[in-house]
Amino acid sequence: MKYDYLVVGTGLFGAVFAHEAAKRGKRVLAIDKRSAAGGNCRCEKIEGINVHKYGAHIFHTSDERVWEYVNSLARFNNFVNSPYAFFKGRLYSMPFNMNTFYALWGVTSPRQAREKIAEQTAPYLGREPRNLEEKALSLVGPDIYNTLVKGYTEKQWGRKATELPPFIIGRLPLRFTFDNNYFNDRRQGIPEGGYNVLFDKLLENADVRTDTDYFADRAALEQVASKTVFTGALDEYFGKKFGALEYRSLRFETEVLDMPDFQGNAVINYTDREPAYTRIIEHKHFEKAVTDRTVITREYPAPMTEGAEPYYPVNDSRNEALADKYRALAKNEKNVIFGGRLGDYRYLDMDKVIASALAAADREFASN
Repeated sequence: MKYDYLVVGTGLFGAVFAHEAAKRGKRVLAIDKRSAAGGNCRCEKIEGINVHKYGAHIFHTSDERVWEYVNSLARFNNFVNSPYAFFKGRLYSMPFNMNTFYALWGVTSPRQAREKIAEQTAPYLGREPRNLEEKALSLVGPDIYNTLVKGYTEKQWGRKATELPPFIIGRLPLRFTFDNNYFNDRRQGIPEGGYNVLFDKLLENADVRTDTDYFADRAALEQVASKTVFTGALDEYFGKKFGALEYRSLRFETEVLDMPDFQGNAVINYTDREPAYTRIIEHKHFEKAVTDRTVITREYPAPMTEGAEPYYPVNDSRNEALADKYRALAKNEKNVIFGGRLGDYRYLDMDKVIASALAAADREFASN
């Protein structure tokens, strides 16, 4: 066999594992069915701006090993994610903080905000929520829910909030400070020059083939390497023998505008049911690019149809039970390492994907 490892998918899990294997002198072939490597982090240069082709990717972590790892490969800037929500012509700070509460109610102190929230949630406490709407009302009350949660959630999942299970919302974080930093993690930023810089380093010592569909030529590809690292859809690997896992997809509409700035912020969420998109991303703000024209992307939630890209696993009880069956099969699959969002059927932040890839490499090469 020509290679030690066949890596299926060049997103974060596959690229990190490929990098770790190549560092140890292993021969690696990384393939991707898309025309370029990098998975959903892939960027495209438009009007001198690094455009996030598959939605906003803002790196954040409290894992020092992961932070040092990515910074050893690419220089990260100091971007801080401070999104806003647009609802019926007004802007609200995200996450829910004192700026949000002031805009909603005019309160100016944490004590006043807590009292208002207690007043709003009181009618919904003490009862078992039957759906997402009842759960959210018990956490934040009707003003925050109707303004910032209901429409966005229903667009995201393609169903009414009263038809969604309550566990989708574990909690809705409330912050009683005037701090618009969306993440609590100690570190955050974006690679200077875009994510392609990071992936170029991760894959520099691997052979990379794009426009290569693993399932279209599976038998031949499995003969080129001793082991496979699989980051595609878990159920698809096993021929969906127990049935298909459910996903939600996304559609992106990117536009170049003849103006230097469109919305003054990287991300603005649209939390009413209309328009149909959930957010507008203005890419230049990720790296504070100075340009005469700007590039925006509208992000539309979409059903998972034939040929669509799977983005969000639907982690309800039925799908979790089904995924557990596939995970049991994966554990018994010799010479195959499964990982990534699709390979684990879990929604994972970027740092968690990197950490899991490093852990997989640690286990694989523990005796080396």
